[in-house]
Order: sequence, then structure tokens, then C-alpha cells
Amino acid sequence: MSKAMLVVGIILLAIITFGAVNIIQNYQTGNELDYYLLKETAEAAMTDAVDVGYYRLSGLLRIDKEKFVESFIRRFAQNVSNRRTYDIGFYDINETPPKVSILVKSQTAAAVQGEAMDITNKVDVILESNYYENKLVTDMTRSGELDYSNVDNNK
Repeated sequence: MSKAMLVVGIILLAIITFGAVNIIQNYQTGNELDYYLLKETAEAAMTDAVDVGYYRLSGLLRIDKEKFVESFIRRFAQNVSNRRTYDIGFYDINETPPKVSILVKSQTAAAVQGEAMDITNKVDVILESNYYENKLVTDMTRSGELDYSNVDNNK
């Protein structure tokens, strides 16, 4: 009888251990996937939101806030898991220089005493380039006559 109880105890301990490992692995994998998804999506959305006309004129990068948010949410929604609920927060969006701060919260499938375990990831993304100064645009802006017809003549 004592050997049978020992076997039952070992089997019960193994089941509890496998359950704990599964919960921890689910949390770690979800955290890692959310972080890389957040980072890559933010970079791609910033590239989509670059104001090309402004860059062509001045050589400085500027993003459009509304276009960035739209592109980010569309890209993020295409790649997330349908089994979790996500809460996206945009905390700082600067148009010039382009910088965004995004916080994404999600919940895992595991729950402890009715409370779901939250995964929180925050990323700050700054878009940079090799800046140059377009002398013609600078001179036209200073003189007060910003005529865009001759911008491509002096690069």
C-alpha cells in the first residue's frame, strides 16, 4: 500500500510541475512575442507615416500622427493572437523629430485566484536619418517667399 501511495504522490507532483511549467512558459513566450511585435510594428508604422513632401523640401523627417496611429493599429491587429485581449496606449507622439512611446497590455490564459496575469510592454521609438540642409529652402523661408517650384534645383 505504501508503494502505491508513493507512486500516486509522484504522479500528482509531476502533474502540478507540468502545470506550473506550462503557465510560466505561456507567460514568458507571450511577453517575448508581444515585445518584438510591438517594436517591429512601431518601426514599420513610423516608416509608413513619414511625410515625404516635408522630407523632400527640408531634408528633415516628420511623421503624421493620425497616419501613424492608423497604420500601427492595422498592422498590430493583423499579427496578434485572438485568444488574448490587448490594451494599446499611445503616451507620446512627436511629429518632429519623429518619436513615439507606446504601452501594450495583454492578459495570459492563466489566472491565479481569478486574477489574470498581465503582460505589459513599453517601447520608445525614434526615427533617424542622415539629415541634410537644403540651402534653397532655408533661404526662401528666411526671406519670406517660400516658392516650392525651384526646390529641386539646388540639392
